[in-house]
Amino acid sequence: MLYNAYQLQSDLLSPMRLLAQGTSAATWWHNTERTLIRSLSAVSDVLARMRLTHTRPAYGIDQVEVAGRMVPVVEEQAFRTPFGTLLHFRKEGVADQPPVLLAAPLSGHFATLLRETVRTLLQDHDVYITDWHNARDVALRHGAFGLDDYVGHMIGFIDAVHQDSGGQPVHVVAVCQPCVAALAACAVMAEDGHEAQPRTLTLMAGPVDCRVNPTEVNRLAVEKPVEWFERHLISHVPLPHAGFMRRVYPGFVQLTAFMSMNLERHVKSFEDIYHHLFNGEVEKADAIRTFYEEYLAVNDLPAEFYLETVNKVFQTYDLPRGVLTYRGRTVDPAAIRRTWLFTVEGERDDICSVGQTVAAHDLCASVRPYMKNHHIQTGVGHYGVFSGRKWSQQIYPRVRETIHASLG
Repeated sequence: MLYNAYQLQSDLLSPMRLLAQGTSAATWWHNTERTLIRSLSAVSDVLARMRLTHTRPAYGIDQVEVAGRMVPVVEEQAFRTPFGTLLHFRKEGVADQPPVLLAAPLSGHFATLLRETVRTLLQDHDVYITDWHNARDVALRHGAFGLDDYVGHMIGFIDAVHQDSGGQPVHVVAVCQPCVAALAACAVMAEDGHEAQPRTLTLMAGPVDCRVNPTEVNRLAVEKPVEWFERHLISHVPLPHAGFMRRVYPGFVQLTAFMSMNLERHVKSFEDIYHHLFNGEVEKADAIRTFYEEYLAVNDLPAEFYLETVNKVFQTYDLPRGVLTYRGRTVDPAAIRRTWLFTVEGERDDICSVGQTVAAHDLCASVRPYMKNHHIQTGVGHYGVFSGRKWSQQIYPRVRETIHASLG
């Protein structure tokens, strides 16, 4: 019922938003001094943008600087399943750079949330990303998608990068939520003696052990049994979407929760867009509009994956307790011996606090000490670990150093 109500509201408001888009004078308002038209244009622009979208935004990475020169970047699909695409950012005329698989969260937003991470990594590496699809667009015939499937996709994607790069060692960088799955995939591949097991594994701000220094997010996750989450937060995809009747955790539910935590700030941001446009400060308005184009693009999660993550990662702590399984097998991080481990945490992270990611070092007991390293970045919260000035100037050089050190 929740998703149907949302879809009905979206359909009813669609004509008004289309009218606002047509009325918005973003292309001509600055050519007139008439105050009423300027005001109408600014209001129309704000109304047109106060909406959720359900399609992945573009990465917009057409070129990148490598060794002092700008080179073209082409997006290619290296591997694809119904639930995700292994996307390759191929740099034309650049070869022999270490291949990196960036594991993006499967959350209420798209993998484009990591475009700045991608852009930075591209300077020195051949970059791939796990580009997860919107579950509401995945037909029911493709079956369920749970935590095991995420781990399986990680193994398949790592192997695909290994093959696509001509057998080069693969380096995995996992950001936030997929740290658990990436570590599990690495452990399974190590135990199997898989030839593509990663050379390095970088875990950034991930919930490896949520028993350590729990945040408000962690406390909320354990306040209710997993049955409560299933009963109140899971919906069926309505018509006319391709995933009709698939059970999902809707992205708009998660976004609503996030926005309600800072509602005044978001309201002020849209007020700022209006004032900037009215005053002719287009660049300032564009900076805010660009952020919200990404922030308001929501991605539905398969219900199985969401519920299993809440239960096994945030409630029963299966990985650090040594009871996490993958397709019936117990996941043993101690099986990892050949993979270098680098963990990163943000000093002010209120989503995944200090101590939760570095816990991976104790789990990977067979990795030699010289192959392990940890970095706490001062002055940053969760998003500052993988975006912003401190990511590019202080954290990224440590990531690059780990990758290149592992190659001898």
